[in-house]
Amino acid sequence: MKLLIIFLCSALFVPSVVAQQSQDLNQTMKNMGHAYKQAMEAQQAEEVNKHLETMLLLIQQSKQHNFKADVKEQSLQGLDKVSNVIQTAQGLLAQAKMQQAKDLLRQIDGLRKEYHELHEPPGFWELLFGK
Repeated sequence: MKLLIIFLCSALFVPSVVAQQSQDLNQTMKNMGHAYKQAMEAQQAEEVNKHLETMLLLIQQSKQHNFKADVKEQSLQGLDKVSNVIQTAQGLLAQAKMQQAKDLLRQIDGLRKEYHELHEPPGFWELLFGK
């Protein structure tokens, strides 16, 4: 009987933990998108760099998320690609090449679109007929 109660309690608790982790990642990604937008709108290199540093911190937080096993490697790879773009842009900012840095940062939006598709729920037809 005790075992049954423990099983039922854990069955109720696990989905809420998974949902909370998903919400945390979602909020972190929203914050990253906001920092990206602020970096692109910034007029001073120091301000751009400040927002890029925020993005790098948010990427590190995102890497701690428990991704589904089938997309974990790809998700981490996408986060690494974004980190690399940011670090390259920071190098350009250090050389006072702000416009080139911002042009490079535009790649992040494409990466966002590419890697967000991994986490989208399946559509009706995909559920019905599979991939």
